[in-house]
Amino acid sequence: MYIKWTEKAAEKISDKIQGKEGQLQLKYDTDGCGCVVSGVTALWLVKELEEGNEKVETNGIPIYVERSKMIFLDEVMTIDFVTEANCFQLKSPNQILNPRMSYFTKF
Repeated sequence: MYIKWTEKAAEKISDKIQGKEGQLQLKYDTDGCGCVVSGVTALWLVKELEEGNEKVETNGIPIYVERSKMIFLDEVMTIDFVTEANCFQLKSPNQILNPRMSYFTKF
């Protein structure tokens, strides 16, 4: 798996995590979605990673993904930032996985 950060997304996430200790995780969140295949991706800054997370190759900012949720993601993805909507976007060459991806500091 490979995740490319656009310049805008890298700047925005750097601003959000500046001065905070933790790990950035691309979380496939299924809470309240009904079933595991109805998850929503989000960016989480966590103090410590839970077991089962794997570091993903990127063009810059390190990010982790739960191994068990990688099946729901594409092999090559891009994280962008949409200024007009003030949110991140997760996309691949084949689809937009989340057009309005949120960021949360989880500590």
